[in-house]
Amino acid sequence: MSDVAAIKNLVEKHKQLKTEISKVIIGQEKVVDQILLAIFSGGHALLIGVPGLAKTLMVNTIAKTLGLDFKRIQFTPDLMPSDILGSEILDDNRNFKFIKGPIFANIVLADEINRTPPKTQAALLEAMQEKTVTVSGTNYKLEKPYFVLATQNPIEQEGTYPLPEAQLDRFMFSIQLDYPTFQEEVDVVKSTTTHKTNTVDTLFSAQEIIKIQELIRRIPVADNVIEYAVRLVGKTRPKSADAPNIIKEYIDWGAGPRASQNLILAAKTHAAINSKFSPDISDVQAVAEGILQHRILKNYKAEAEGLTEGMIIEKIL
Repeated sequence: MSDVAAIKNLVEKHKQLKTEISKVIIGQEKVVDQILLAIFSGGHALLIGVPGLAKTLMVNTIAKTLGLDFKRIQFTPDLMPSDILGSEILDDNRNFKFIKGPIFANIVLADEINRTPPKTQAALLEAMQEKTVTVSGTNYKLEKPYFVLATQNPIEQEGTYPLPEAQLDRFMFSIQLDYPTFQEEVDVVKSTTTHKTNTVDTLFSAQEIIKIQELIRRIPVADNVIEYAVRLVGKTRPKSADAPNIIKEYIDWGAGPRASQNLILAAKTHAAINSKFSPDISDVQAVAEGILQHRILKNYKAEAEGLTEGMIIEKIL
């Protein structure tokens, strides 16, 4: 199949996928779009929202429709790295045998990731970047495709551990979940308070997802679009000559080069699912907020004036 035909096929399958997911997930279209963008681009996503917004159900439903193996890890203060990665045990013959942990899945849901200490959070770093896990000096490859979708509660901060910058930077998207609209909430209540349960069909396979990721990588990008993305990331750095006043005034730390890479990858995917064979500047702008907002560090002045990272990114766009 040619790349042009493959993109047309992706557009069609993406529409079917959205229809299938909407059987279970009511509303939250922008959130579903961003999760799918991350998956097709080969990136990880951090979902930030209060409890009860169907974050776990959403990830589980997407995993089913994509035909991927799914594991959920509930992050708690007493969780140990071995609870995530797995551990070695002595078998009947007194030989050490490695028992794989829940990190060995296509989609790993790290639920309430900030509830566990940094030592345990760090267990995810190698898996997210290298797609491998090292236990007792032995390196184990994770099966592709591989995604970490983590959730975080933005309100209840007591007894939580902020994610280190290195960890945050490994998430392609930071996705904010809002409360549903009145009508969406009415529909949610109607669909979840009866015996009737909706099921979803599997539309993809792991192999198809890998092929889509390879297709995205092959999509050509004009130099001016790459330069725009790099310039945009540069504008988030307060010490940069291009930084606007809002950045110099309210930001302590800007985004690194991984943000530029992710902007282009996500812009390619955004273009492809919208029937375009190459991304333009509007595709970069469409994905910029979700990619940049968790990579900039606000100062106390921004905090005092109630400015969110999203508002600041909107201003520089």
